[in-house]
Amino acid sequence: MARSGPRPPAPRIDQPDGAIAAVVAGFHRDVSERLLEGARERLAEAGISGELTVRWVPGAFELPLAAQTLASTGRYAAIVALGAVVRGETAHFDHICHVAATGLGRVSLDSGVPCAFGVLTCDTLEQAEARSGGAVGNAGADAADAAVIMANLVSRERTT
Repeated sequence: MARSGPRPPAPRIDQPDGAIAAVVAGFHRDVSERLLEGARERLAEAGISGELTVRWVPGAFELPLAAQTLASTGRYAAIVALGAVVRGETAHFDHICHVAATGLGRVSLDSGVPCAFGVLTCDTLEQAEARSGGAVGNAGADAADAAVIMANLVSRERTT
């Protein structure tokens, strides 16, 4: 479902020096690059002062392991997972989407490091293009917002 109404202002990060990482699926690379650009722009608006650590992986199936590896370092306040899975003629789409979504959620729960889900799961490439900086917005920016909000929540709760 697309966002209704205009995008709200970027949430501000409580700790501007808090490091954020992105894991990005290389399949449908042009879409993923636009998602990454949306995330970068939104994180800058949020006040992230450091360089975004970016790790590319082959596809959405590999995103959970990459996110888990980065989360286990203890260097990141949050991780943004980005990519696109486009439905084909077989059940492969369903399996990849399930593994990516479940695995990324598990990374968050097991590590305590927020892992924002910016993986498009679309029926057509046109839908993915519309959601990666096209007419429907940029899911990379939305995932960046979720990463900042959750990093703030986790940080506040751990210090109180």
